[in-house]
Amino acid sequence: MNSITQYIKKVALAGLIPVMLTSCLKDKPFPLYDNKPSAVINYTFAATADTLQDKTYATFLSANGNYFIQSSAGNTNYNYWPQAHTMDVFTDAFLRTKNEVYKQRMKSLLNGTKISNGNKLQNEYYDDMEWLALSTLRAYEATGDADYLAAATTLWTDIKTGVNSNQGGGIAWRKSQLDYKNTPANAPAIIFAARLYRLQKNQADLTLAKELYTWLKTTLVDPSSGIIWDGINGNHDGQISKNKFTYNQGVFIGAALELYNVTGDGTYLADAVRTATATIKDLDISPGGLLKSEGQGDGGLFKGILVRYLTLLTLKEDVASTDRDAYAKFLKYNAETLFAKGISRPDYLVSPDWKTKPSGAIDLTTQISGVTTMEAAATLKAAGKF
Repeated sequence: MNSITQYIKKVALAGLIPVMLTSCLKDKPFPLYDNKPSAVINYTFAATADTLQDKTYATFLSANGNYFIQSSAGNTNYNYWPQAHTMDVFTDAFLRTKNEVYKQRMKSLLNGTKISNGNKLQNEYYDDMEWLALSTLRAYEATGDADYLAAATTLWTDIKTGVNSNQGGGIAWRKSQLDYKNTPANAPAIIFAARLYRLQKNQADLTLAKELYTWLKTTLVDPSSGIIWDGINGNHDGQISKNKFTYNQGVFIGAALELYNVTGDGTYLADAVRTATATIKDLDISPGGLLKSEGQGDGGLFKGILVRYLTLLTLKEDVASTDRDAYAKFLKYNAETLFAKGISRPDYLVSPDWKTKPSGAIDLTTQISGVTTMEAAATLKAAGKF
């Protein structure tokens, strides 16, 4: 066998090894995913976040400039809840870069959302309003613009009408179904109430946050694992839906962390850590250490929401360093996989499955999940966590 033939066989064999490892990873828990690809990649998270921001803006902005359309091709519908997360990624970019263009985009989206929603901010769905309340409160803290605080306050007044005694407490999912309670309608409300209390010191907000948290922890947290279930009484039978969605883990982590931030009660931080640790090891949620694909539509946004709140926990110095390091490692692997495999170039569309290139039309939800993750990666890298 000549040297050239030997070299080719060695290269081929070397190329097979990562494939074999990857095929096994789906059945293996964290931390086996720190096997590195043979190629050296320069993970330019901040620059990629910049490009994703610009490409997303150009691709998804509606013709009238008031909102971001549902899909990269063929569907120009207005969808309320992804607008809030689009506002959040603009805020991320403004905080990271201090570029005034993001302030302009944020303000245009606030005004455009109201116009597109029938000249009002309120919505049928309590969880939808909570996402917008959270994003406008963040925008207020980032810019000091009172219009955002006014929007958040208007939304909060309406959100609180969803609190009722059905299923023992909590906030309803929507106004026409007051007996169905779920994690997406309660955990974000806790985050918002705790943050608003931090700003305004209204005791009623903190009291409500604690009450909602007690109900949520008692009702929709798996006591054996710390994994968060989805909802209760969705089929009018009092049963719990035990679907394990990524974003439910994220918002519970966020709720526990924000209550810790305003109370100093270590029980809340311990809850956040328990759920975070369970999440990164759960083979349904994170097979092989990579967050699962939850498709497009609403599910396209789920992973980005988990990344947002897990990032905040990773940056919290009160968390034990071994836990913070584990979360950083997990987030790094997910961000690197998305960077290298899940983004098409040069159009910079994001796949719902972060280990494969996107194909066909991509929903705004899916795209914003990717932008959120690149912004989080840029933040973590700048903080020395990667």
